[in-house]
Amino acid sequence: MPDPVHPAMQKIPIGIDAIGMRRETDSMGAVDVPANRYWGAQTQRSLAHFAIGDDLMPKALHHAYGYVKKAAALVNGASGHLAHWKAKAICRAADEAIAGKLDDHFPLYVWQSGSGTQTNMNLNEVLSNRAIQLLGGEIGSKMPVHPNDDVNMGQSSNDTFPTAMHIAAILELENRLLPRAEALADAIEAKAEEWIDVVKIGRTHLQDAVPLTVGQEWSGYARQIRDALAGVRRAEGALFELAVGGAAVGTGLNAPPNFGADMAAKIAELTERPFVTAPNKFAAQASLDAMVCAMASLRGLAVALMKIANDMRWLASGPRCGLGELILPENEPGSSIMPGKINPTQSEAMVMVCIQVIGEDTATAFAGSQGNFELNTTRPIVINNFLHSARILGDASEKMRVYQIEGAVLNHAAIKAFLARSLMLATALTPLLGYDKAAIIVHKAASENLSLKEAALASGFISEKLYDETVDPQKMVGPVGALSV
Repeated sequence: MPDPVHPAMQKIPIGIDAIGMRRETDSMGAVDVPANRYWGAQTQRSLAHFAIGDDLMPKALHHAYGYVKKAAALVNGASGHLAHWKAKAICRAADEAIAGKLDDHFPLYVWQSGSGTQTNMNLNEVLSNRAIQLLGGEIGSKMPVHPNDDVNMGQSSNDTFPTAMHIAAILELENRLLPRAEALADAIEAKAEEWIDVVKIGRTHLQDAVPLTVGQEWSGYARQIRDALAGVRRAEGALFELAVGGAAVGTGLNAPPNFGADMAAKIAELTERPFVTAPNKFAAQASLDAMVCAMASLRGLAVALMKIANDMRWLASGPRCGLGELILPENEPGSSIMPGKINPTQSEAMVMVCIQVIGEDTATAFAGSQGNFELNTTRPIVINNFLHSARILGDASEKMRVYQIEGAVLNHAAIKAFLARSLMLATALTPLLGYDKAAIIVHKAASENLSLKEAALASGFISEKLYDETVDPQKMVGPVGALSV
């Protein structure tokens, strides 16, 4: 049956040319809201009740929520539950939300209802009023597009907020963190290949150890990052399962038949990502297990990156009174009082980012444990922590690659000097002389300030010819062919 009314959607720019306040209503009564904003009564109440700190809900979540609302309008329109002209207007408004064009109208704080109800209603009110404006109606009238009856049709905050969380998390991983961290691993691997034949002294317990090559050392860094990223990708799998369709408690009450599957399919189409409906909506809404696991994978990446960043700081320490094996790019002055001082600032920034991520993971894990019965009500802090962690890890990875790794060079003189002075080359003598005699040589060299060769020859345990054949650092590093990273 054709729609009884077909309002023409107008080409109205985003924004409301009004001053002062306007009156909006919700189930609790009337509220005055700023006349130049699209939000309504429930958003305004939240601004008063939850003005805690200055932590605002991430814009990425609002953009992801736009996909949820657009998918719902399309699914409800296709099924005949929503007039096509309404669906079209809601989709237009949702597209603007997805593109970030309505960001100024999403003002809510992280510290709100643990289900994210205020944020869901913020979306509903903004998209409703924007759709009303596009249809030539009166903003705030809820006519002809109602925030609950139309924009929120077939939905609940309890199933749409976790759905938007998963969409936002996937998009942040795929669009920012993963490509930037992979590019960092690529840059480190390129350095490993460049320096594969440069023999240096190894270090364990921060003490001298047997030799390896710089390339071998750096191949370990690249592999650490790749292993951590593999963990992130494994954790992604559960994020592709969406709670939408479960409604308030997972039963799907008030949602049309097949709504969850239809919504997941439409969201997959809109985002070009393999989203599917969660097989058990009760688990999807009562728990935060998928987000907890995904956040733990970010912690795993942070642990790897912190180790690498700290190694870079040690290797670049000096330049004259430290190890000084690595020369980092000189990006900015390092001191307000010491002229010429240059610090490993990219590594320092990365260390701080990793500390922050580990802390946010701890908070997320605790939040995940706080589900009660049919709903976990700590969702806002979890998505805020996850998106923040993914964002700063991605940004720090890019900055470290561009401003530290790609411009790093080796101090070959320092590397050769350390290698020549190391007493741990005596390890090569152990198969020939035995551990005890090799130890005698090391202790003699250390106590008498001799080179290892001088101490070995003075011991009478070995000839110079045999020593030179045996103690060859190049032979001690093993095969240096293709690196496995």
